[in-house]
Amino acid sequence: MRLGEKITAARKEKGWTQEQLAEQLQVSFQAVSTWERNENLPDTAHLVQLSRLLNCSLDELFSEEEKPQWTLNHRLFNEERMFTFISAQARALGLEQTLKALPLMREKHAGQTRKGPSAVPYVIHPLTMTCHALAMGIRDDDVLTALLLHDVVEDTDTTLDQLPVNDNVREAIRLVSWNTYDLPEPEIDEVYYGNIAKNALACLVKCIDRCNNLSGMADGFSKRKMKDYVCRTEKHVLPLLEVVKSVQAWNNAAWLLKYQMTSLLETFKRLL
Repeated sequence: MRLGEKITAARKEKGWTQEQLAEQLQVSFQAVSTWERNENLPDTAHLVQLSRLLNCSLDELFSEEEKPQWTLNHRLFNEERMFTFISAQARALGLEQTLKALPLMREKHAGQTRKGPSAVPYVIHPLTMTCHALAMGIRDDDVLTALLLHDVVEDTDTTLDQLPVNDNVREAIRLVSWNTYDLPEPEIDEVYYGNIAKNALACLVKCIDRCNNLSGMADGFSKRKMKDYVCRTEKHVLPLLEVVKSVQAWNNAAWLLKYQMTSLLETFKRLL
């Protein structure tokens, strides 16, 4: 596959038109078209930009080795099936908060999508997190409720007082919601994660959240953002697992989350 075909394939994987790629490169779409037809080569500066935007190294762009034609799955699980599964589990276990949180979560995140070209419905994120917890043997009403609603305050117009939850869940959601902190960027990480570390439920929510985000970040993050995410996860999130482990009922979950996150981190560190 020649350079032009590789640019075309990588652009289409992102879901971009020639015009959209050209706009980000500040060139005409005709220039992109000539590159993709192998009539002209991008100059050095544009090659570097292409590499960054398309998440392809320069070696990958110029290598003659064929890239496997994999099918990329953007939706690993069906949101309706997860919703039904969680609802059935909550009814069987008598989890009243979870049963209230499920429809509220779906209502508040309606129309929202995850980052990336695939526009996956946002509800898949909290639903997957909740199914993850259930798969790890967690049946606690507070945990499942906090997982379902963890982004509602941050990403919608809902306030903490409007949540149909107890004080324990409300506090955990407050702690993990970035918009409840009024601090400049250089300072917020230390305060944010420092506060979370004082609350075991918030630690568990943040660790499951980060595990899910790591699993899907290649679909929506630039390489630069992925590198930053790996560094911040190692520095701030992995230590929270010690707090999770301090709750005896969550020992197994702590081990599984550490295994899942560190495996992903080590893989990304070798590829990025």
